[in-house]
Amino acid sequence: MDVVAEVVRSGLVESRHRGVVVHVDPEGRVDWAIGDPQSVIYPRSSNKPFQAMGMLAAGLDLDGPELAIATSSHSGEPRHVELVRQVLGLAGLDETALQTPPSYPLDPHEHARVLREGGGRAPILMDCSGKHAAMLLTCVTRGWSVDDYLDPQHPLQRQITATFSELTGAAPSVVSVDGCGAPLLATTMERLAVATGRVARAETPHAARLATAIAAHPEVVSGARRDERHFVTRIPGAIAKSGAESVLVVGLPDGSAFAAKIEDGAERPLYVVMSRAVEVLGVEVTGEGPVLPEPRPAVLGGGSPVGEMRPAF
Repeated sequence: MDVVAEVVRSGLVESRHRGVVVHVDPEGRVDWAIGDPQSVIYPRSSNKPFQAMGMLAAGLDLDGPELAIATSSHSGEPRHVELVRQVLGLAGLDETALQTPPSYPLDPHEHARVLREGGGRAPILMDCSGKHAAMLLTCVTRGWSVDDYLDPQHPLQRQITATFSELTGAAPSVVSVDGCGAPLLATTMERLAVATGRVARAETPHAARLATAIAAHPEVVSGARRDERHFVTRIPGAIAKSGAESVLVVGLPDGSAFAAKIEDGAERPLYVVMSRAVEVLGVEVTGEGPVLPEPRPAVLGGGSPVGEMRPAF
């Protein structure tokens, strides 16, 4: 992988991050890349839109914020938790049906709030609980078993894998287990970008429902304080989804799309890199100034800025 970002302290490059950034045009062809577009990665939660597409194909009937929470890596804000409960309620289930690992909220402010209120780790607070609630609702809708909904051979997971393969244009390169316990499907950076573009272009009724929900409710897909939300709201009609180990996809309404992966898994350069990619490709950004409030996070010395994180392309 190529160097995509540098940490500069008092004029000296202190650290470097390697990665891959790919852009595909509306026809799904790679027209710009840093690094190898054929690199195989685990997209982690950047796969959630494709998992949601599989659930829609299987009969999931959600729209708006309820569909957005199905694609989310939520921050554990009260609204997020309530939406997860609403989706479970549609299935006639409660949070005890979730098979997400018990967790604190992803957002440190919400984590602190839970502790102040005397709470602890809970499956519903895990950032993937919205996806799991939607999986359970899909199973109930189809009359499928709910106790083993994470089994790769479960009808739900077979449908998700089939939809993933259709969107990416190939079977998963590797199948593993994600942090939330669901099957994790690997693909190349190019195919990840292509699949994102297909959802963003809303080329099918299911894709149109999903893209509308994600674009209209970015604060549900991530959280009120998250860089992901701030980033995508500056790009008209765009959808975005981040993933663990520093993955980010951005899809535009014309079907063009970006995918970025930082090799060492550190998130700190991810939005610096994607902001630069958007700038290089001339993507329309609303408002004045950079895409993010802090496009190049400061490097501090004694509490004062002495450098910056900067893109290397």
